[in-house]
Amino acid sequence: MGWTSRINDQSPMIRKTLRNRALQKRATQFGRLIRHSAVTPRCGDTHTPRLVTNGELGVTFVGHASFFLQIGGQNVMVDPNFAPWLFVLKRLRRPGLRIADLPAIDLVLVSHAHFDHLHRPSLRALVQNSLRVRGTAPAIIVPTDVTDLVSDLGFSEIIELDWWKTTHHGSLAITHVPSRHWGARILKDSHRGFGGFVLKSRKHSVYHAGDTAYFPAFKEIGNRFAPELALLPIGAYNPEQFRSVHASPADAMRAFLDLKSHWMIPMHYGSFRLTHEPVDEPLQLLDHEARAAGMKDRVVVLEEGVTRFF
Repeated sequence: MGWTSRINDQSPMIRKTLRNRALQKRATQFGRLIRHSAVTPRCGDTHTPRLVTNGELGVTFVGHASFFLQIGGQNVMVDPNFAPWLFVLKRLRRPGLRIADLPAIDLVLVSHAHFDHLHRPSLRALVQNSLRVRGTAPAIIVPTDVTDLVSDLGFSEIIELDWWKTTHHGSLAITHVPSRHWGARILKDSHRGFGGFVLKSRKHSVYHAGDTAYFPAFKEIGNRFAPELALLPIGAYNPEQFRSVHASPADAMRAFLDLKSHWMIPMHYGSFRLTHEPVDEPLQLLDHEARAAGMKDRVVVLEEGVTRFF
């Protein structure tokens, strides 16, 4: 009787929820994304990373927001996600690298706790590979209040940073910078931090924006650090209200101009279809924006797994 009573008490609320047209529309749209990912053949090639010489900056796009960076004598992974599926969404483009082909990683950076950026199996696999290759685990840098999500994965050190705070790893300075997004991994942990990172060595500097919408702090990041290379998100902007937390190609180009970086590399497109713009649209729109701004020759679109030296 108790269970029946509780069900009966909640049934008007359940019926009201099921009648909510906005929720019905979102469920229908998400169902389309799932079906699209399921029937779309996975594409893309896997490569072996090329390693730097003579103090170069090496950048390898793994896919989505994941990068293998070689900077200041350090091997760095940012937002590593090698997953073939993101829950029910199939990965549409293969990761450009295999973890087993990587050298030992010195440092891992995670921009925020969302599942497509903090992927625990990928983090654990990176630790295990570094132990196999060199016998030591990497350190990891995360935003505030994210330590509990990575504390059992075997990292040699866990460093939490708040916005504008800097830590050093060898000759590399890493500063956590603001973004316009949110940090909750589930519904009830909105206390978790989020943001991007600026990595600065003696010769090079890289800005990884994490997930973000356009916001005025791009100018401040540019003024403070003048990053040589900006890794900027360009996808997951449709429907329009998503631009409150994600950048469109036009937003990304505006951010690039604010930052006054020399090079831009786009990210956060193509691997997982998270929203409703066509998969090929972000790069097409970015090309249009770059041409309009006279920046076509300074936007570098990387194939997954192919290392570019700067």
